[in-house]
Amino acid sequence: MSAQPARPYLGIGEVLAKLRGEFPDISVSKIRFLESAGLIAPARAQSGYRKFGVDDVERLRYILTVQRDQYLPLRVIKERLPGPAEPLPAPPVPAPPAPASPPNGVPPSTGPPTAVPSSTGPPSTGPPSTGPPSTGRPAGPVLAGGQAAQGAPRPGMTRRELLEAAGITDDQLAELEDFGLVRRDGRRYGPDALEITRTVLALAAYGVQARHLRGVRAAAERETTLIEQVVAPTLRQRSPVARASAGAVAREIADLSVRLHRALIEAALAEAGLPAPPVTSAGTSQDGANQPPAGERQAAAGGRPGRRYGGASA
Repeated sequence: MSAQPARPYLGIGEVLAKLRGEFPDISVSKIRFLESAGLIAPARAQSGYRKFGVDDVERLRYILTVQRDQYLPLRVIKERLPGPAEPLPAPPVPAPPAPASPPNGVPPSTGPPTAVPSSTGPPSTGPPSTGPPSTGRPAGPVLAGGQAAQGAPRPGMTRRELLEAAGITDDQLAELEDFGLVRRDGRRYGPDALEITRTVLALAAYGVQARHLRGVRAAAERETTLIEQVVAPTLRQRSPVARASAGAVAREIADLSVRLHRALIEAALAEAGLPAPPVTSAGTSQDGANQPPAGERQAAAGGRPGRRYGGASA
């Protein structure tokens, strides 16, 4: 399989992966907010999703750097930003801390250093230690999150793994990416990419194509922005306990949002006169029991069974 040529732009998920090592608090909603404030202006694909070029990423990096290091408000940063065609100034380097003054105003001694014995007792007669000197830190390089770099698991799936697991072609996956339904984190896809792809395939059996799901994606992003606003005060505490608490609260809100979304759709279908599936004595619906496959149900409703997204037939 020949390697694909590198794209001249990055999606918003790839920008997050590129900058998160320098700015751990960066998020999709923050990038969208900077765009709405007029500090960045990425191009848009035909499907409406953002396309970040090299200059866009560097401009975003500059904004985040001066905001973090100089605590400048966005209004001041916007006034100092050059035009899109002008080069960005180098972020000012913070001044090094001044050396501590000696006690009582006595200058430090300039003579030769005095040897200080490490112990007042007799020298040890045991065998010398063969292990590395203790530094008080775990051996091996450690990542920013405290995870050892060596042997660290890489979550997600490669492109080939996702194609094989979902049973789709490279063009079909590219279409899902174009409409923002599946996004990469660097060179890998997130753990939810396979479930999203399979759900889109199931919808395709009813004639629902990827381009029809742009509103679903936009609604999910709006709900995510709302959740981030709710947990933002907790995240500002910058502690592992606060981050874990914010994550738990965010997922509780997301679960409630999904339940509300389903209830609103059920109410709208009832208002449209569409009958609900019968309910068993146990209180569960029979929408998935004793019913024909999706393609046959679609054909009975007047649709065309076996239709895949992108115009391909199963």
